[in-house]
Amino acid sequence: HIVEKEFQDGEKDSLIKAITVSHNENQDAYEFGPHLATITVDLLTAENRNTKLQDFVDQWRANVGVVPQVQSISYKEPKVGPSGQAIEVRLMGDDLSLLSQASFDLQNWLTGYDGVENIYDDLRPGKPEFSITLKEGALNLGLDSQTIASQMRAAFQGIKVQETNIGLETFEVTVKLANDSRDDYVDFDTFPIIHPQTKAVIPLSSVADITTTRGFSRISRVNNQRTVTVYGDIDVDKNNTKQLLADAEKNWAPIFHKKYPELSYSLEGEIKNAGTTQKSIMKTFVTGLFGVFILLSFQFKSYVEPFIVLVAIPMALMGVIWGHMIMGLQFTMPSMMGFVSLAGIVVNDSILLVEFVKKRVAEGFSIHDAAAKASYDRFRAVLLTSITTIAGMTPLLFESSLQAQILIPLATSIVFGIATSTMLVIFVIPCLYSILEDFGLTTASVIPTSSEEL
Repeated sequence: HIVEKEFQDGEKDSLIKAITVSHNENQDAYEFGPHLATITVDLLTAENRNTKLQDFVDQWRANVGVVPQVQSISYKEPKVGPSGQAIEVRLMGDDLSLLSQASFDLQNWLTGYDGVENIYDDLRPGKPEFSITLKEGALNLGLDSQTIASQMRAAFQGIKVQETNIGLETFEVTVKLANDSRDDYVDFDTFPIIHPQTKAVIPLSSVADITTTRGFSRISRVNNQRTVTVYGDIDVDKNNTKQLLADAEKNWAPIFHKKYPELSYSLEGEIKNAGTTQKSIMKTFVTGLFGVFILLSFQFKSYVEPFIVLVAIPMALMGVIWGHMIMGLQFTMPSMMGFVSLAGIVVNDSILLVEFVKKRVAEGFSIHDAAAKASYDRFRAVLLTSITTIAGMTPLLFESSLQAQILIPLATSIVFGIATSTMLVIFVIPCLYSILEDFGLTTASVIPTSSEEL
């Protein structure tokens, strides 16, 4: 509520609608237990509030600060886009201590980048434990590890010494250390070990070395190899995932390979999923272009004229890039999907213009006159068709709801791509057709008029 007061002045209604606390679970921990908790804060919807979600999260993080005895705290906002976290680097090797140290080094490296937050790994430390190792000569005294382990197990976990029947019920009598003694580790070194033959009492520290250690509660494996994965989030207003990881591979990777030659790493999460999706989209895009080329080749009876139509696609890409710069957006996966869908839209005007040029040539116009005539005749139809499409998509560009955020880059690609290609197609396509005619690469032919025949 302290954070709410700092932003409430700019809001008409209460900024925080509900606060929910869930125990025993946290989606980032990949485990369950009483040591986990999740606090969910529901705010006013994006279209009804003036406070930016990232500003609220940053202020919340600053107000909480460092919480004692808490291993990790992550402050996150709902996100849309490729699955996986922005930063997900998987370290692989056989030595857990090396993996832990390499993870620590990588986390320290990532904190040096602006906009990187919520950095943690999936290597969870276990409970503190005592490691007991027999000293040299203990076996000569007639003591082995099994003897010591069985006596300590009986003392701390209990041992059944008798069964007593009372009526029809049977009760077990178990003997073990009192609770106060089991929880007090001050005298652990002097724990009495009874010699199995002589019954002599020997202090534990006399026959064994006792060290305090802490293992790991969970060990992840991929393809039978131990792994530690480092996760993190990126504020997209301050940094770019692809650029950050590219810089890390350039500067951090050589240091990593030199310091930890036994280990390897791979990039997972958002960057990997986005790459897979990008390859799939590009493969489909190229296949679609080839299909369009084949169909136009049959339509125009030429292998050259279809390229005039396809020129509209790179012209649309110019508008897509300008649009993202104007809107202050990064070129993301929805942007690419918008451009791919745009490719099937912008070629329609080019096809009509080429057909009208060929029609005017067939009516007796020269190539240059036919090109100018086609642009003049189709200008209104092409412009109105584009305007209606742009008008229908423009409201999405200014939508503030969370659900629409993934559609804004897609709409930006379509709106600005159509706007740019429309203006360029009207002038460029006829010019290109005229240039190809000068080289004799078109199929258009002038049908002589009756006066020319005479």
